[in-house]
Amino acid sequence: MKYIKYLTFTLAAILMSCDADEFLNPIPDTVVVEQAFYQSDADVLQGVIGIYDALQGVNDATESSEANFNRGVQFEHLLTEHRSDNTRNATLEGSKADFHRYVIQAVNVESEDYWASMYNVIFRANNILNFIDIADESNQARYTAEAKFLRAYAYFKLVRLYSDIPLVTEVVLAEDREAVFTRVSEETVYAQIVEDLQEAIAVLDNTYKSRASRAAAQGLLAKVYMSQPTRNYEAALQLCEAIINSGEFSLQDNFSDVFYNELNDEIIFAIQYDFGNPQESQGYSAEFASTFRQGTDDGQNILHDNLIADFQAFGGTRTDVSFITFPTRSEVTKYLPEGSDLSIFPPSYGDNARNAGNDYIALRYADILLMQVEAAIGTGTSTTNAGALRSFQLIRDRAFPETAPNSVSSISKEELLVERRVELAFENQRWFDLQRFGVAAEVLAAHALEEGYTFTGTDLLLPIPAREINLSGGLLTQNPGY
Repeated sequence: MKYIKYLTFTLAAILMSCDADEFLNPIPDTVVVEQAFYQSDADVLQGVIGIYDALQGVNDATESSEANFNRGVQFEHLLTEHRSDNTRNATLEGSKADFHRYVIQAVNVESEDYWASMYNVIFRANNILNFIDIADESNQARYTAEAKFLRAYAYFKLVRLYSDIPLVTEVVLAEDREAVFTRVSEETVYAQIVEDLQEAIAVLDNTYKSRASRAAAQGLLAKVYMSQPTRNYEAALQLCEAIINSGEFSLQDNFSDVFYNELNDEIIFAIQYDFGNPQESQGYSAEFASTFRQGTDDGQNILHDNLIADFQAFGGTRTDVSFITFPTRSEVTKYLPEGSDLSIFPPSYGDNARNAGNDYIALRYADILLMQVEAAIGTGTSTTNAGALRSFQLIRDRAFPETAPNSVSSISKEELLVERRVELAFENQRWFDLQRFGVAAEVLAAHALEEGYTFTGTDLLLPIPAREINLSGGLLTQNPGY
């Protein structure tokens, strides 16, 4: 049973009926409807929940039109894992196959969808902030903090993928096109993200895992501090230690339980889906099963050989939970649809794989432990920080219980990067890890050469979607090289 449901939100459905061209533009053409809708605290709370609905997105098995329905985070693995050295598309056909070959065009529909999805989150957050005064006074600060956390979450995704982007923090008038379409610097976007997350930390508690919380804001801000143009490793270390010292989270003993015991003690923030419910399910679990095709496409997140090699060397008990190798390819098994049985051949993926309910894990405790190590290393090449060593050993001991305690006296940056790769594989972290560690260009150029593709510095950023540039009438500019 899911704790909350996102999509049963009447006003969200009304807003989603706006023309697709308006995804970026946070100008409501339903102002009268909105003003009539928001009459009570319960209405404002529905508006807050509606922001999560935008992150959840619409399952393409439910609504196949990518022009009219955003997918939220359901395409994120294409923009992250497929562009890293972790995984690829099963075939070379269609726009979804462009990511792993580094041939993404400004008209790529999945990139357009992701951009629109994140700005839809931002739009809904800005919109609800306009009606906060209607909420009960005792709830106003919490609702505000929750909306700002989600706005920061979306901006953090966008700024790392597209660099300079439009920064819109309020509902603006139709004629104010410069505010909507003018790109601002990464530094300015990051400053807004930090401000929003600091407010969230000051106000929120840890009541929820499927909604914003203090720990989620702390963990996200720690990653922000280590990603922004001017790194702040000391502040990131303090935030990770605050989460660890709170004692409110812990690693699951069994790695499989992280993914199949939802909202467990290791989860800090997850976007929920509901099995069998076309309105609240997701489609990516089915797309990951391609040998015995379950999805609408030929298959996604197919493992590269060098990831398999890292699992064989460093994966331990994580390996069998993370993927399975069939005669023709290796597939992700972290998000198997309900009813799956891989002990038989051919395997079963249940009776409703395209309406899967596996949650999207946005942040979990293992990530915090490894971020603590990363922050302790800082600008150096290794660390002997006692807390970092303890955290690293916790991760290793779960992966290699037969040799525990797996104590270490020092952790290098290279050891940490490969540990993150096998611990967080298929959780859409690898692309951002390579960027943060400053090795993306080197690693991906070598990977592309091995696969017969070409990777250049241009590929470190996605193109600004052509649809948005056209809508802007030239105000929105393109990234160099596209």
